[in-house]
Amino acid sequence: MKIAVASDEKTPLTEFVVEELRKRGHEVILIGPLGGEDARWADAGLELGRIVSEGKAQLGVGFCWTGTGMSIAANKVPGVRAALCFDKQTSEGARRWNDANVLVMSLRATSLEVAREMLDAFLNTKPDPGEADQIKKVS
Repeated sequence: MKIAVASDEKTPLTEFVVEELRKRGHEVILIGPLGGEDARWADAGLELGRIVSEGKAQLGVGFCWTGTGMSIAANKVPGVRAALCFDKQTSEGARRWNDANVLVMSLRATSLEVAREMLDAFLNTKPDPGEADQIKKVS
């Protein structure tokens, strides 16, 4: 699967997540400083949203200091459902009930172990078909 990963800075957490995705066999599209380009949170988030919305990646993962700005920016792109998550349960719920296609993490508050757990939940949880009418309302 192609997964786009965006951040406004390169950190041990972003490097860990990129490596985790690659170890799992995913093709990773790097955005912002992760790809060697300068980008603030709004630009990185919008680019992440565009790549997912246009189908160039099936899912996305975004980062900024709190995660809030990345979520706001990515969600401005039609077709994107970015969810700021803080643990396995919120990540799983975002996929199951909200069909989130972008997982956002806080650079400040996310440990490597929790990031791994969130990735597991996000990548292995299928959307609940019973929520399709709710997703349609917000699309």
